Amino acid sequence: MILEGIVTTINEDGTTNISPMGPIVEPDMRRFRLRPYRTSTTYANLKRTGHGVLHVTDDVLLLARAAIGSVEPEPPLLDSADEQCRVLADACRWYAFRVTTLDDDQERTDIAVEVTGSERLRDFFGLNRAKHAIVEAAILATRVAFLPAQQIAEEMGRLAVLVEKTGGPAEHEALELLQAYIRDATPVEPTR
Repeated sequence: MILEGIVTTINEDGTTNISPMGPIVEPDMRRFRLRPYRTSTTYANLKRTGHGVLHVTDDVLLLARAAIGSVEPEPPLLDSADEQCRVLADACRWYAFRVTTLDDDQERTDIAVEVTGSERLRDFFGLNRAKHAIVEAAILATRVAFLPAQQIAEEMGRLAVLVEKTGGPAEHEALELLQAYIRDATPVEPTR
């Protein structure tokens, strides 16, 4: 099963990289697989350090910001128990991990990891329809370079209705952020 979450890794300059990620997980969460692109900062950091943290969160505004690379200001962070990485202070739960194998022969790497520590920080609020729609919209935003503009526009229109009907302020802000990003990143089709 794929679990949508946020992964933190340490950049070469010591800052924290915050990135949405959907690892393939087992229910026991002892091991899982990440599949970042070789061009991603997450891939470079995991290859260099071998450590990261997967966060389960219901903060879809942070997930949307991370998806489009605008995590400024940085959210509050804590050091993980092994001090190899940083933890999102407002996550529901987190799983520190170390890389056990990294196969980067394909465009998307296959990184197997084992959990070295975990903690529950707070209850998971849950995903109403608006939160779920923001997760899907954030995934769409990461695909503007290779999905047809019409397909993205149609899907965003459908997701916007869900946010408008069931979302709170954070979901509305996330939707506006993602819509602006997609609008700016989508090539304009020539008129005939």
